Formats: sequence, structure tokens, C-alpha cells
Amino acid sequence: METIRAYLERKHEELRLLDACLRSPLHFAGPRSVDEVIKSKFQITAALRAEHALHDWKATETAWSHSRCPVSGPFAFRYDYQRADLEVRGPSFYAPEDVGACETIYTSSGMAAISALLLASAHAIGKADLLVLPGSYGETLELVRSYARHLRLIAVENPLDRALAASTSARILLLDSCIDATAFEAILRCASPALDLLVFDTTCFASRSGRIRRVLRWARRRDIPVVMVRSHTKLDSLGAEYGRLGSAVFVRWDENAPRAGRARCERLPAETRNAIRLLGGAALPAHFPPYVGTAAYHMLTKKRVAAILRNGRRTARYFASELAAWPAELNFTHGLYVTLGATRFLDEAAARRAAEDMSDDLSRKGFPIRHAGSFGFDFAATEWFHNSASDQYSVRVAIPDLPTALWDDLSTAIARWWATHQLELVEG
Repeated sequence: METIRAYLERKHEELRLLDACLRSPLHFAGPRSVDEVIKSKFQITAALRAEHALHDWKATETAWSHSRCPVSGPFAFRYDYQRADLEVRGPSFYAPEDVGACETIYTSSGMAAISALLLASAHAIGKADLLVLPGSYGETLELVRSYARHLRLIAVENPLDRALAASTSARILLLDSCIDATAFEAILRCASPALDLLVFDTTCFASRSGRIRRVLRWARRRDIPVVMVRSHTKLDSLGAEYGRLGSAVFVRWDENAPRAGRARCERLPAETRNAIRLLGGAALPAHFPPYVGTAAYHMLTKKRVAAILRNGRRTARYFASELAAWPAELNFTHGLYVTLGATRFLDEAAARRAAEDMSDDLSRKGFPIRHAGSFGFDFAATEWFHNSASDQYSVRVAIPDLPTALWDDLSTAIARWWATHQLELVEG
């Protein structure tokens, strides 16, 4: 268990890391409360963005001045009009030993990365089966159904070895980090999958997570080309939502080894860059957090994610006991959030209203909880959630980086609120 004192000391280290990136540091004193941590962190990141804009005022969208290359901390950029040819030099968000030789393309968001990749596959791969597991991210599936008609969605369920067997069609597996833990582990037990490409959405895993290493080892042993897509807005900015940023990382295995589908995939990076150019989805230099890449950053990120996962395991056990009468999803492989359902049907509007009402009520009681559509914060975040497999709506509770005792108290308050307001939820 982490005490409030240890927590505040750790948060002070995070604030010092952020503050050191400013040309004119704000020199925050040690925080005395969770609310002070949250406020100070967002104040510093706002100051960082403002300072970047003032210092790099020549780095406009039209790139009218070539007198200097814009930078953001360890990242340096080169580009022409509208960043269509954006080149980025800087540290990888992933562990270097995980990705080895790779090509990274940055985008304006995680959805921009996967959208460009899947649309580019029409030219690089052509018609293909896109194998998806229950619980995959709903907007990715919506994108495929609406705009990537060359991909045939195929829902994969057990037994997976049979579902991933050889086929005459090109086959792409979408492995999403937001799926159920059981399905994720089942994939890694498949011995001989017949796949032309693995698209691995790592957004819900820490960028140096052991699960990412396991997936890459699994793919390498089976000689499957891999593209990792990610939103860096979630877990890679110390909970401050520094800016919208995504990436697609094309992992290269031994170039001399035989590989099924090599010819189909070798054009994919170039086609993805072209799709980003035409869709206007290039990354903004101002959205690269200037504090990444150092040993201190990686250590603090590791501690943050460990605290969230520890709180998440406690929450799953507690809700399984206290909210057993109501449907809930507590076994996501990432451990970053849980969802709460009602005994009767909730539509999107009812789920959204419940998320907002619960966060408002508990916030007024002094708890660090907000109605916010993301995760990885220093506060609990509630939002509506749609399960694409069951087509059911629920409320997502994103686990925060909070001291253990405080989070236990907030978990108890959430469970009591949910149990008390069931009738109101369904009647609206």
C-alpha cells in the first residue's frame, strides 16, 4: 500500500520533471493534497505549451521560415507545407530492445494512425479478412465498416487455432489492448497462426509493458509482420494530456528470413505516409511532450502505471463482491478501467447521464473524480461505454493513480452510489 506521504513525494518528483522543461520554471512547492497535484500538473503543462508557441513562433503550418528547425524537448522536426513530409528525430516511446529496427510514423491521434494504416492497406495488401476479437475498440470497427470496405470483418472466437488456420485470403489480425484478458492470453497460445499481418493497438498498455514484449516475441517466432498503433495521449504524458499524438510503428524482423506476406506488406509504410498526407493527419510538433525519454521519466511512468494497476486489481476484487447483483466487466487485460452495468437496458444517453451524475455527486463530497472520456489520470474518470460484442451500454470507471487508502474509500463510494441509483438509471 502506498501512503499519502509517499504519494505526494512521488507526485512532487513528477512536477519537478515537468517544471524543469520550462525556460522559466514555476518552482512549485511540494503538493499538500491530491487536488493540488492535479491543478499544478495541468498548470505546468499549459505553461509548457504556451512557452513552446512563443519560442517557436516561426514554425507555422505553411513553414514560411526555414531559419531553424522546431524542437520539443528531445524531439527535433523537419517539414514543409502542412507537415505532409514530417520527419521526427527523438527517443522512442517503446523500449528500444522491444522494437529493434523499426520505422515510426507519428500522427495527430491514435485514431489517425490506425485509420491511415487500414486505409493504406487497400493499396499495399488489397482485399483481406480482418480478424477481430470480442471487445475490440468500437471506433476502429466503425471505421472499417464505414470506410475500409476492402476489409472483411470476421469475429474470432474459440477455438482460436481453427479460426487462425490457413486461408486463401490475405489475413490481418487486429489485436487490441482493450480486449478481455482471457481472449488476449488465448491468442498468445496459438501455435501456428496463418497471418499476413498483425496490427497491434498498444494504447492501453504502458509503452514498456511486458505484454508488448510477449506479443512481439510471439509474432517474431511465427514470422508475422507487425505494425503497432498507439495513442500517446493516454499513458505517455504523466497523466496531463499534454497534446493529441499517435503513432504507427512498423517492426522489421530479419530481412533475410522467409516471410508469408512480405511482398504484400513492404509497401505499407509508404502507403500509410501517403494516406496521412492526404487525410491531413500529421502530428503537431507542439504535441510531443518535452519531458519524455529520460531515466527519470521512465521511472516515474513505471511507478504511475504500477499504482494504477495495483488499484485496478483491488477494485476488480471489491466490485466482484459488492456489485455481484449487477453486470460488470472487471477482467480487461490492461487493468486500467472497469465497467458497471444496470440490471435493465441502458442506452447511450442513460449511460452518459449516469457517468456524469455519479462523478458530480461524489466530487461534491470531496472525492477526486471527474466526468472525463479518457484514462490514466491522477483522478478517477467516468464515461459511458459501449461493448461492441454485446451491443450493451454501461459506465466506465477509469482507475486513477491515487494513494491506496484514498482509492479504497472512493471505490466504496462508487459501489454504494451505483447500488443506490439503479432504479433512477433505468427510469431516467
